[in-house]
Amino acid sequence: MSTVATETLSVVVEREFSYPPEKLWRALTQPHLIEEWLMKNDFKPAVGHSFNLRGDWGGVLDCEVLAVEPNRTLSYTWNFANDDAAFNLTSVVTFTLTPTSSGTHLHMEQSGFRPDQKQAFGGARHGWQQFFGNLEQVVARID
Repeated sequence: MSTVATETLSVVVEREFSYPPEKLWRALTQPHLIEEWLMKNDFKPAVGHSFNLRGDWGGVLDCEVLAVEPNRTLSYTWNFANDDAAFNLTSVVTFTLTPTSSGTHLHMEQSGFRPDQKQAFGGARHGWQQFFGNLEQVVARID
């Protein structure tokens, strides 16, 4: 009997923000702010809430909130279905906020990429860098 390896890859992005966790939390959980840095959405920070993220590229991600610990942890599924199975993605995005002496350390991990999803993995690595650049601008702007 043979076993099939189900090893998956993760994209990890870490950034230091010179703002308190509460300010970052708002940008991660308020729909109008999420739209500014990530995508259009119908997000609610409630475990079990199903929502969509709608990209400018026409794609729709089906998501469900898995964990909400205000100002500390936010986790949700990030699922994309496509006619081309190689682009189908079932993953989990987790944001972890850690207070620091100068603000907040934000750790984001998107886990669940199969080894054969090199294009999706590369796209996510690039995309999250861009999203985080947008996030920095949004957080700097909000009161």
